Amino acid sequence: MRELGDIINREYARQDLLLVSVLKGSIIFMADLIRAITIPHEIDFMATSSYGAGTSSSGVVRILKDLNTSIEGRNVVLVEDIIDSGHTLSYLIRILQERQPASLRIMTLLDKPERREVDIHVDWVGFSIPNEFVVGYGLDFDEVYRNLPFIGVLKPSVYGAEG
Repeated sequence: MRELGDIINREYARQDLLLVSVLKGSIIFMADLIRAITIPHEIDFMATSSYGAGTSSSGVVRILKDLNTSIEGRNVVLVEDIIDSGHTLSYLIRILQERQPASLRIMTLLDKPERREVDIHVDWVGFSIPNEFVVGYGLDFDEVYRNLPFIGVLKPSVYGAEG
């Protein structure tokens, strides 16, 4: 976490910075990240939905909670928990770019490049992981396991993917 915080400190020293956490999954990552950032910054939150019950994305992204803050002319870092297919992130990038930020960069804790269906650029990745369903540290399965103090692989037998 310190390394990611140091990146933000270097890149945005003496600049107007807004960190946007994509709820609910990135909340723990965001909380730890902002404690590692020593420069002045603001935070805001968005919530989206692209998952139904279960482990696969519906592909349809909806904004459930929008920003309270204008991003026009500001440096924005979008903070994600995990990037999977890329559909949600691609949608958010498009929506946020329309609001004319000075810059928009992406930081994610976890990246699953094997699952990518949309070509997107991610500026900073904590960890690249294989195509496994992970939970904990804010990541959930059907709203369960977010509170785990670690990130673990959910067995397919738990979510019915074994045949």
